[in-house]
Amino acid sequence: MQRYTDERAPGSADRLWLLEHPPVFTLGRAARREHLIEPGGIPVVRTDRGGQVTYHGPGQLMAYLLLDLRPAGLGVRRLVGLMEQAVIGLLADYGIGAETRPGAPGVYVEGRKIAALGLRVRRGCTFHGLALNVDMDLEPFSRIDPCGYPGLKVTQLSDLGGPTDLDQVGADLTRHLARQLDYTVIYEK
Repeated sequence: MQRYTDERAPGSADRLWLLEHPPVFTLGRAARREHLIEPGGIPVVRTDRGGQVTYHGPGQLMAYLLLDLRPAGLGVRRLVGLMEQAVIGLLADYGIGAETRPGAPGVYVEGRKIAALGLRVRRGCTFHGLALNVDMDLEPFSRIDPCGYPGLKVTQLSDLGGPTDLDQVGADLTRHLARQLDYTVIYEK
């Protein structure tokens, strides 16, 4: 992500990378160590994204947005709002009501966080993105204060009756992100 962002030229294609990570706790630039309660054997990695501490692992869909904000005239707050609305629209397609919280980026279902956001902007271009809990072991979230909020509960699609196939959820999320950002999707491998 960093290399692609650093090597971008004007007119370079924007990208959306979908993937999942092995178990890892990541600390954003604003993270405080006291929010990392008991990592146990799970690695802890400091990243250059915004935000606090979160957990990534198998069964969680990562969507990394490598976008040039300048041509679209987007600011970071507007982009965060569009990303949140894409997830809310995705969940609505699955019959799940979701919402945002003022001052707490991400998407919530009945007070539980289902999607976390963390971006970095360099030279007008974004990297990092969002993490959507699909069908994963949620226990590691009990070892942290998710996103810096003590006691914040998390949830996932599988517990809410949503689909659990990461490829399907990724394709659906891509469609919603493209609609929110007014992009045309071209698939590459």
